[in-house]
Amino acid sequence: MSLSLCGAALPAPPADRIHVATNVSAKSARLRTSCEHEVVETAVVYCEANFGAIDGKTANGLVRYSEKYKILAVIDSEKAGLDSGVVLGEEPNAIPVCPNLAAAIKDVGRVPDYFIYGMAPASGMLSSHERGLVLEAIDLGMNVVNGLHEFLSDDPVFAAASAAKNVEILDVRKPRAKKDLRLFSGRIKDVTCPRIAVLGTDCAIGKRTTATILTRALNDCGLKAVMVGTGQTGLIQGARYGVALDAVPSQFCAGELEAAIIDAFESESPDVIIIEGQGALSHPAYSTSSFILRGSCPNAVVLQHAPKRTHRCDFEGMPVTLPAAEINLIQTFSDTRVIGLTINHENMTDEEIDVAITLYECELGIPATDSLARPPKYLVDMVIEAFPELAEKVTVSTR
Repeated sequence: MSLSLCGAALPAPPADRIHVATNVSAKSARLRTSCEHEVVETAVVYCEANFGAIDGKTANGLVRYSEKYKILAVIDSEKAGLDSGVVLGEEPNAIPVCPNLAAAIKDVGRVPDYFIYGMAPASGMLSSHERGLVLEAIDLGMNVVNGLHEFLSDDPVFAAASAAKNVEILDVRKPRAKKDLRLFSGRIKDVTCPRIAVLGTDCAIGKRTTATILTRALNDCGLKAVMVGTGQTGLIQGARYGVALDAVPSQFCAGELEAAIIDAFESESPDVIIIEGQGALSHPAYSTSSFILRGSCPNAVVLQHAPKRTHRCDFEGMPVTLPAAEINLIQTFSDTRVIGLTINHENMTDEEIDVAITLYECELGIPATDSLARPPKYLVDMVIEAFPELAEKVTVSTR
């Protein structure tokens, strides 16, 4: 099977495909790490047997960018001894991958402030072994950041252990009390700056990463951009506004997101608001994309796609929807427009990225780029082309 657009084709990936990019050139944009911020709190990220893979997306994202925590090490015995940046197909970053918690503490020379569970398994629950590991971290005096659907602060065993050691458990996905949940009000119309949602053709395809890079690129060129997170990883990374939508009762999803966007608009007075996407509108297993489109009523959408991904994550019998079909679905479902395509370059060479960009621009008639493997100026240009009124606010050239 191959991808064919405008008379050209890209070869399909090998059967034993991996999930990180290969042979990507130095033209890539790098996400700033927590070392470049005034970050006090340190953390080790647990990602056993999944770092660099799809289910390790929380750890992958935190290693690439974390505003809230300084990541000291990643735990994955299968990749122990490697540099975490290299595992992600990027430049070395001096964040080691260690076989276990004891080795991580020995390697970094201190007990980190936080133990972060860095995986997103379909079950959303801890295994019995992982429960023991989290309790071990608590016993060492580490706070715990948990992005699962299982709320550890409600578990008597974890609650007692954390109280005994005077540490906190942060259940990132835990929604506010039902009496405090917000319904959609229609006040989204009062948000007068452009709202751009970053959606995708599949789950775990890089929507959050692209949204983060886009937000930073806009800020770097003089525009004030704010990102609204919609999943656990973005919130763990330090998004100031947002909600883990997949843990909110469906009746309140649109309202909770609307409220987060309004809060960001009224507090920050931004030029642009970027909304992180979840799942895919075409994906039958997830409803979050529909709530994002309803709650944010975006003026525009940037679509993320992996050309070499042949089937949906965890659903081998379901082919990934092609960009043209996803764009049609999005623009039919919501009063919005797709202004650009961004590529997830898993299993692609640098040459294949160039070919894919050219082919998609030919087929779709919109700008295309790769947010990690190409300069961020292309993302900024994508936004300025769609919203030319923003050009006069750009103070730093993107050229």
